[in-house]
Amino acid sequence: TLAFGLALLARTAGQRAEPRQPLGLVLVPTRELAQQVTDALTPYARSVRLRLATVVGGMPIGRQASALRGGAEIVVATPGRLKDLIERGDCRLDQVRITVLDEADQMADMGFMPQVTELLDQVHQEGQRMLFSATLDRNVDLLVRRYLSDPVVHSVDPSAGAVTTMEHHVLHVHGVDKHAATTEIAARDGRVIMFLDTKHAVDRLTQDLLNSGVRAAALHGGKSQPQRTRTLAQFKSGHVTVLVATNVAARGIHVDNLDLVVNVDPPTDHKDYLHRGGRTARAGESGSVVTLVTPSQRRGMVRLMSNAGIRPQTTQVSSGDEALSRITGAQTPTGIPVVITAPVTERLKKRGAASRGRRRPASATRRAGALQSTAGAAA
Repeated sequence: TLAFGLALLARTAGQRAEPRQPLGLVLVPTRELAQQVTDALTPYARSVRLRLATVVGGMPIGRQASALRGGAEIVVATPGRLKDLIERGDCRLDQVRITVLDEADQMADMGFMPQVTELLDQVHQEGQRMLFSATLDRNVDLLVRRYLSDPVVHSVDPSAGAVTTMEHHVLHVHGVDKHAATTEIAARDGRVIMFLDTKHAVDRLTQDLLNSGVRAAALHGGKSQPQRTRTLAQFKSGHVTVLVATNVAARGIHVDNLDLVVNVDPPTDHKDYLHRGGRTARAGESGSVVTLVTPSQRRGMVRLMSNAGIRPQTTQVSSGDEALSRITGAQTPTGIPVVITAPVTERLKKRGAASRGRRRPASATRRAGALQSTAGAAA
């Protein structure tokens, strides 16, 4: 984030945006990543007196519109909500001189591509455009050919999964035993992200883990934005120890001291494997990526690992095995169901607000009556 963020802020510092006309734009694929980019850049933006606006779906559009109307030099946005604000007349991109696409290969996928190209067509033609991702392929070439003149490629590290502090394990499990093995891994000491393919599977596993005594929470696109934000905050604080997620959490999300990622459902694409695994072993820390593979998935997994440039350690395991415990820290769950509640401060605030709304002291009622009659007299 700072690789593009500091340059963006440094080049924009000293300029002032007109209302509704930002000077810099960062496009990201998920709301969580938009918030994380904003959080990372806010202290630096303040120090050079630049205003940031975050524009994402699932949150009140009116508040975002007023931030743009008040003038924001830099906008961090997901494409759909930015398009909505442009159509409402609350934002124009013709003054944007620097545009960043974060997780560019995902932004170039067909789901996003039409919105992304529509937005890129609106930014200042002479401006700079930068594409960032741990993996740059898929349809990125289409964006490069259409929007970048004389492009330069900068690579910090090979895109293969050759992070020396990361261990890769493929655990062969029998289908009937997979759920029990997953539950024991989730019951380990320490945090873990577990990836599954569908929202329904995520919700089902989360509920099963809670019933087994594991502090788990679900993260996927079917949750409201306040729920998603709260879940991620609870996981980062340790209030929740297992984040069960779809690929919405596979990119950009950073959690300190996360030493295990589990692919309960193996990804179908080696890039997705690299992005999921990249949630651990970050910035020199060590970590493990574990993929649970049933007999019918073995051949596909061999091909995927080969494409990713990874030679994993392969082990046959069953629930209760010493090998499963040694590799993942798996242990038997307590079996005592748990309920994840909102943090106490949040609950108390809400309760306080509710009680304020219910009861009005007599003096307040008298004051309101007096004001009303005064207003009536004035009218």
